[in-house]
Amino acid sequence: MSSNEKLKMPSGCYIRALWILNNQDFVVFSRKFPVVEKRWRAACEKENDDDFKYNLLPYDAELAAAFIDRKKREGSARGFGLRLSQSAKGSDSWVDDPITRHVISLYINKEEKGENYLLWPLLLHIKGPYSILVLPLVEPHHLRSYSRMSDRSDCGSAIGADENLSSLLLDLPSITGGFNVAHTIGDIIVGESMEPEVVVAAPPSVGGLLDSLTGSIGITGISARAKPVAAPLAASTVSGTAVSGAVMSDAPKMGSRPLDKDALRSFISSSMPFGTPLDMSYLNISAIKTTGFSSADVPPAERKQPAWKPYLYRGKQRILFTIYDTVHAAMYDRDEIPDSITISGQVNCRAELEGLPDVSFPLTGLDTARIESLSFHPCAQVPEHGGDKQAITFSPPSGNFVLMRYQAHCSVGPPIKGFYQLSMVSENEGAFLFKLSIMEGYKAPVTIEFCTVTMPFPRRRVVSFDGTPSIGTVSYTDHSVEWKIVTNTRSVSGKSIEATFPGTVRFAPWQAQKMPSSGSALGSMTDEDSDLETESGGSMVNVEDYIMEKMSKDLQAVDLEEPFCWQAYNYAKVSFKMVGPSMSGMSIDPKSVSIFPAVKAPVEFSTQVTSGDYILWNTLGKCPVAATPEA
Repeated sequence: MSSNEKLKMPSGCYIRALWILNNQDFVVFSRKFPVVEKRWRAACEKENDDDFKYNLLPYDAELAAAFIDRKKREGSARGFGLRLSQSAKGSDSWVDDPITRHVISLYINKEEKGENYLLWPLLLHIKGPYSILVLPLVEPHHLRSYSRMSDRSDCGSAIGADENLSSLLLDLPSITGGFNVAHTIGDIIVGESMEPEVVVAAPPSVGGLLDSLTGSIGITGISARAKPVAAPLAASTVSGTAVSGAVMSDAPKMGSRPLDKDALRSFISSSMPFGTPLDMSYLNISAIKTTGFSSADVPPAERKQPAWKPYLYRGKQRILFTIYDTVHAAMYDRDEIPDSITISGQVNCRAELEGLPDVSFPLTGLDTARIESLSFHPCAQVPEHGGDKQAITFSPPSGNFVLMRYQAHCSVGPPIKGFYQLSMVSENEGAFLFKLSIMEGYKAPVTIEFCTVTMPFPRRRVVSFDGTPSIGTVSYTDHSVEWKIVTNTRSVSGKSIEATFPGTVRFAPWQAQKMPSSGSALGSMTDEDSDLETESGGSMVNVEDYIMEKMSKDLQAVDLEEPFCWQAYNYAKVSFKMVGPSMSGMSIDPKSVSIFPAVKAPVEFSTQVTSGDYILWNTLGKCPVAATPEA
């Protein structure tokens, strides 16, 4: 084997290092992988270029200092993403591509050598109070290309150009793998559930003394013991006519707690030994570490055990399907702007089946008038679909998993419709009115378990409010007013609700807010527009315009992460949960599910509908809208 072949960069995803910084920009955890770093060093030395040489990975303090410097230069942790007047040559924003808000670079200052060097690509993922930086392995010529892009005089990623960032990143599978690492670690350190929920129908109630006794000792459902981890049931609190059930999960329960460095080190060592990501499933790694394997865990000789099923199940057999629809809406209540309602959803599954069987079933509700896009788990085999049904065959993984994701149009009317109006009657007082119709046109067995409307005021402090809704209760915090229309203890099924809520909200006196000294582009624009009050003061034709302009004069520019809260863009957000048929039209017939080799296993199917970004825009205020092409 020649030396060139030995030094050839391997394909796939390899991680050189990763860092976790807290919200004070201190490195609270880091991990470097010497095996991968050795490959990078060999590739750099192969270049034989005096202008391009290998540099050691930075110390934690050096990386934190470079990250802070970038935040000052780019305006925030993510940065501008576009070239602006204050963008510096060689910086990420100079590249003029929004991707640089997620794939960033840092200039590491080596004081002992009196020089800076470029560290790229660093994959940035922000989760809770933490910023996760992952440095995947790329080839030296990729780093050279980015360095040229950040130093060129023209801007933008022109189609057909010799070099552009999108084309460069598409050539790097390590970017996708690195983001998977960053997102998994982010979920672990904030203690979020690592697996999709699958709802199990609760057993029928016996009633009387037996229910009281079993409830008092915490028995909410009975589950077959999965191997290698028991499947605990976290019972949901439902009553009335709501469909009761429990959530199946193998994931270890992780509440809100400080960063557990030992647990993180253990996960990284098992999931990506020597910097090579193998299995980023926290569930699989935890299960294998808890119980290991036994001599009985030998797959059938005629079947190859897939990577997504590292251990075999033993116990009572069954299959659980849950369709989750998430409804996104922008309700304007304006003749010139149509309301927009879309659905993003997924089919979650848990197949407690022994051996390595195949499962197949027809999924209905896939006609092209409703479904816009589909994606499937790697375990699924899906022929090209057509018509209303889609045949799906899959070899199920261990535990809960997402079998399919989709984007769809709403097949029925909006579950909550109406309008929201807010008018500022003075600098510190606003009058508002809600008029809503809930579940109009919906019939049993559709049940709404809860419905809440929230008015956020992120730039003002709420002092008090007046008003009594026709239904529900109202409370407020420093920066929001919350209206609980339907609660878990009073779910509603088979009837519509008309709800109104007139009232006023009072704010603390407006305080002029000065822009931070770091000097973002939006900040300088606010300063330049400081003559708004003078212009408005000369004309009292529109009192509300004058008030809004006066309030906006010293309004701190909002970060790109908060697009809904910019100046006069005021809105209310609706949160709800429904059980019953899906709004996308998706459905699974448990009787049509077949298993090969044949085995007797009951099949359970459930559906839940929840709100995503369900926005009621202020009818009397400004609102963003996107023009859509006519059909």
